[in-house]
Amino acid sequence: MLELKNVSYRVPLENGESGDKEILQDVSFTISERFVAITGPNGGGKSTLAKIIAGIVKPTSGQILLDGEDVTDLGITERAKLGISFAFQQPVRFKGITVNDLINLAAGRKLTITEACSYLSEVGLCARDYINREVDASLSGGELKRIEIATVLARGTKLSVFDEPEAGIDLWSFGNLITVFEKMHSKINGSILIISHQERILNIADKIIVVADGKLRAVGDREEVLPELLRSSAACPTLLDKLS
Repeated sequence: MLELKNVSYRVPLENGESGDKEILQDVSFTISERFVAITGPNGGGKSTLAKIIAGIVKPTSGQILLDGEDVTDLGITERAKLGISFAFQQPVRFKGITVNDLINLAAGRKLTITEACSYLSEVGLCARDYINREVDASLSGGELKRIEIATVLARGTKLSVFDEPEAGIDLWSFGNLITVFEKMHSKINGSILIISHQERILNIADKIIVVADGKLRAVGDREEVLPELLRSSAACPTLLDKLS
């Protein structure tokens, strides 16, 4: 279980102005469900929150606990060893490294070709066509996203964090991603946390967390939060930029 207690994050004001800008203010929640979505308007602090959970950014104040252990001062490497994965909006390309190499690195052991291919099959890719390809510019955004998810599956972590996985891919690829996440939801042994505007992703979440203007606005089951979120979005379209 992941628990955030009164997490805040401030950065210095730009253009030489004195004082700080509050990006996140006193955010507290727990994640124990299998599939959790964090949503809210652009610039509301969602991606910063994801980076704080992963250990890329350190909060100005507050506490982060993973299965009761305080990980607030740990960086991304230490948190990865404890079982937190992070998938960026734009997956990294590795010229000279094959898909097979990447999946083996993620698993932390030498996999058989059959084992490595099984992870590609889980994300809807034909293993024969991809296993020996380089993770470079020849792959599309949608292909990279699915390969990245395959590496997360290979790691088998306690918490897998995805920052706007729909970013930079076409609708067809997004439809495939939804199918992959639905399969992950039924099979993963940990928790999935997705930062997203997309209603199709919110529709498969067990819990929805709404963050706006750096503050926690709502937390609850999908059946409780999503209808009110959609009503508010219809009345005030800027509440959820890009909700579709």
